[in-house]
Amino acid sequence: MPGGHLTYEDRRKIAEGLAEGLAYAEIARRLGRPRSTVGREITRNGGPHGYRAARAQQATEWRARRRPHPPSGTPATADANGRDPQAVRELEQKLTERFGGVPTMAARVMASLFTSDTGNLTVADLTERLRVSPASISKGVNWLEQVGLVKRERDNRRERYSIDADVWYRAWLVGMRSMTLWADTVREGVDVLGAHTPAGVRLQTASRFFDLISSDMAQATEHYRQTFAGTAE
Repeated sequence: MPGGHLTYEDRRKIAEGLAEGLAYAEIARRLGRPRSTVGREITRNGGPHGYRAARAQQATEWRARRRPHPPSGTPATADANGRDPQAVRELEQKLTERFGGVPTMAARVMASLFTSDTGNLTVADLTERLRVSPASISKGVNWLEQVGLVKRERDNRRERYSIDADVWYRAWLVGMRSMTLWADTVREGVDVLGAHTPAGVRLQTASRFFDLISSDMAQATEHYRQTFAGTAE
């Protein structure tokens, strides 16, 4: 299937889109998948009125089990580093599914960057690797760039996207700023609602929680900085 295998989460979103009366193109846009992929998925699994995510997932698994497998004596051709391409694809799929809270296309781009030896890829590289349009790649990259997980660089006339060893450190800093904003906003809410009202007490508890999390995150960040700064010396 172009663009990689659909996950159960993808199928659940397709079912929700159909229930909302969305066009195939809109469902595909939300998933970051080609419209043709979504259209085939719906057609082969009950059509727009009979599509059910769980049933489609079961049918796909059943079809996969019925496909002929290559003889055990003819393993898949390894890449230049001796790695099994199928195992690499399965790893990318798992990474995509487990990047919690990350839009599907952004997660797919992130997984590709993680599993590439260079840690950087162009739009053309990602388009060929993920079998999606440059516009879909751009959408995923824009989200990753906004949260500081990907760097955009100019390589002659091409744009190149990359990650480095500090990617999670930067992401953690973004999370810290988010926690701080939550704590500040909740404290403002206590003043607005009154410290002795039920709502005010609830917000005070939330404020203490966010302050504690912010403090823990700051300590973890400093621990990371000192540990890896010492390693680099």
